[in-house]
Amino acid sequence: MTSSPLTRHDPARRGFGSDNHAGVHPAVLEALAAANGGHVGAYGADPYTEALQDVARRHFGAQAECHPVFNGTGANVVALAAMTDRWDAVVCTDSAHVDVDECGAPEKLAGVKLLPVPSSDGKLTPELVDRRAHGFGVEHHAQPRAITVSQSTELGTLYTPDQLRALCEHAHGLGLSVHLDGARLANAAAALGVPLRALTTDAGVDVVSWGGTKNGALGAEAVVVLDPAAVRQPRFVRKLSAQLASKMRFVSAQLLALHEGELWRESAAHANAAARRLADGLAAVPGVRITQAVEANAVFAVLPAGSAERLQRRWPFHVWDGTTGEVRLMCSWDTAAEDVDAFVAALREDAATAP
Repeated sequence: MTSSPLTRHDPARRGFGSDNHAGVHPAVLEALAAANGGHVGAYGADPYTEALQDVARRHFGAQAECHPVFNGTGANVVALAAMTDRWDAVVCTDSAHVDVDECGAPEKLAGVKLLPVPSSDGKLTPELVDRRAHGFGVEHHAQPRAITVSQSTELGTLYTPDQLRALCEHAHGLGLSVHLDGARLANAAAALGVPLRALTTDAGVDVVSWGGTKNGALGAEAVVVLDPAAVRQPRFVRKLSAQLASKMRFVSAQLLALHEGELWRESAAHANAAARRLADGLAAVPGVRITQAVEANAVFAVLPAGSAERLQRRWPFHVWDGTTGEVRLMCSWDTAAEDVDAFVAALREDAATAP
C-alpha cells in the first residue's frame, strides 16, 4: 500500500487493542464526502439529521427520538442526565463503562450517583438490582432512579432478549427507568440474529446510547429516547453537556451510512466472527485459558506466563487484570483472518519456546 506524505502510521498494521483502533469504513468516508458540499442548516436543521430520524424510527419504533452526539461518554452522560435528578442514583455493574472508563463523567457532569454491583459476567440481573435499589424515600440516601446495562457488556457477554425483558420488567416494577449503553449494540444484534428493537424497544428499554464509532464510524453516536416519559428535555441536556454538534450533518451522515442498509450488521458480524476464530485458535494453544464466554467481538483469556508482554511488541492489546494475567483482545470491522492466524501462530511459537 502506498502511503500519502501525510500518513504518520503504518496502514498495514492491525492489532487487538480496541475496536476504536480501527479506521473508518470506506462507506462512511464516502458518506462524509457526499455530505460535504454547499451550505445546509446547523445544529441538526439539515436533511441528513432529518433522514436519521426516519432510520431511527424504522429500527426502534415510531416513538423513537434520535439525538446525535459526538461520542459514547457524551451519549451516556446526556442520557443519564435527562433521566435523573441531582439526588438520584443509577444501578450498574462494577465493570460497566459508565463506572470504570468514563473518568467520573456521569457523576460529575450528569450529577448522578452510580451504584455498582459486582457481576462475574458483566450482566445485571433482577437479584443484583435489588442489592442496590433500596432506600426509596429516605432523604439520607441517593434515590435509585434508573439502571444502566451494556449490550454487549464490557466483558464481551450478551443479554438475550428474554433476559433484557425480565430485567426491564423488574426495574419498572421498582419504579426505575432503563438505559442501555449500546456502544456495541450492533455486535450484540448481529451475534443474536435479531433486529435492534428486539434488544431495546421490545424488551422495555427506555433510552439507548446508539453506537457507531466502534462499528466503523469516525465519531458518531446518538441518544435514542424510546419512552419520552423517561426523560426531561434531552435537547437542552445535550447542549448543556457540550454534545450539540454545529455541523451535525457530518455526525448524522455517518450513522446513515451504517444504518440505512445492513452495513452495521455486516461489519459487526465480521468482527464477531473474527473473535470466534481467535478464541478457537487460542483455545488450542497449551497453557491458554479463555475466561469469558465469547459472544460478540471480545476475547478474554489468560496466556502463558510472559507471552503477553512479548506479543505486545508486535500486536497491541490490553492486559485486563494484571493480578491474574487476563488479557482482552478486541476484533474490529477490518480484522482480517490472516491477522488472527498470525497472532495465534506467534503465541503458539512463543509458548513452545518460552524459558
